[in-house]
Amino acid sequence: MNYQEIIKKLKLLRNPKNIEGMARFGINSNGTLGISVTTLRKIAKEIGKNHELALELWDSGIHEARILAALIDNPKEVSIKQIENWIKDLDSWDVCDQLMMNLIDKTDFAFNKAVKWSKRKPEFEKRAGFALMASLAFHDKNSKNEQFIQFFPLIINSSNDERNYVKKAVNWALRQIGKRNLDLNKQAVEICNIIISK
Repeated sequence: MNYQEIIKKLKLLRNPKNIEGMARFGINSNGTLGISVTTLRKIAKEIGKNHELALELWDSGIHEARILAALIDNPKEVSIKQIENWIKDLDSWDVCDQLMMNLIDKTDFAFNKAVKWSKRKPEFEKRAGFALMASLAFHDKNSKNEQFIQFFPLIINSSNDERNYVKKAVNWALRQIGKRNLDLNKQAVEICNIIISK
């Protein structure tokens, strides 16, 4: 399938009822078609990995096309410039999380970006940093504890962010790191106690 065929297919799958339901979960309805991630995963499987097509789909501005871009892009071909541009386009928590879980956590610069983005001011850029920490904690089976311990001060520093999408991602990151092993679990509990006593 080429770009035009995919966009046509996505528009045919538009579901207004789903758009309303997504809005209730805080998903931005601008440019949204109401297509489930399960359906998008099936389409992604049909397409296969395709970096150039992913770039085109992201540039469409369509909510589901951007999730599809995250599913089909090749992590080895993703550049820092590309992802810095994409991160600035984020306007919905679900696109943010899908991008982190399906693409960015598989890049060579994932740990570096998790640290940098978690210090940003814009809501979804900051959320991306913590969503990426959570994704790495869940998917990366080979990294050492030290790579996750470096996230703890960042989690403490942002634990008082009042913005819901940031707060939930900070919580998610801490919980996922704590689930990796007993040592990290003990340290995560200690971080919880520090946060509570702040």
